[in-house]
Amino acid sequence: MFLINGNGQGFMTLLGMPFKISPTNLDLEIARTIAWHTRPGIERAVEIATWGADENLLVAAAVAWWLYTRQRPRQRLAANHVLLTTVAASVLPHLLKAIFNKRRPDRLTVLGHLHGVPISGNPLDAFPSGHAVHVGALASAAARLPRTERNAVWSIGAGLLATRVVLLAHWASDVVAGLAIGVALERLLRRLTGFGADSR
Repeated sequence: MFLINGNGQGFMTLLGMPFKISPTNLDLEIARTIAWHTRPGIERAVEIATWGADENLLVAAAVAWWLYTRQRPRQRLAANHVLLTTVAASVLPHLLKAIFNKRRPDRLTVLGHLHGVPISGNPLDAFPSGHAVHVGALASAAARLPRTERNAVWSIGAGLLATRVVLLAHWASDVVAGLAIGVALERLLRRLTGFGADSR
């Protein structure tokens, strides 16, 4: 059972406080379904899998690849772009979470916790999903890869996005919004790095 009703509306509180956002009816329905049907074993497995889009791990991997490519000129542009994109995708969600307040679904369910749902992050940091911003940014950059590698990245990304919803760390709309923000961010940063300008 979830303890609020969603109307999908956000509003600005007085004195410059953050925007408060409510989940949509579809968000609530998806979260209720997960709370009813999930189990502790599922939640434990998904909790491990979701680390694949953790900002600290992704930044560390991007830095490692950037260092590796210093002696490989043909890969430098891509490495520069991926590092900048990954760092930006780590910073931007924190800025947005300071502007928008949306309670995480795991704070609004009792049944979910009885079925193994863990507690994730700060209670009002549902919007946007930082993991989804990262996935969107890297999936957008992966559009430059050959089909096999591109599809692999997109498939893994889709699985990582699903983990945030199954854990009730985010509402489905937070994940969709984060994905869109990540794609837009990566495309914007191409103008700075020149990544993708060479059609080859």
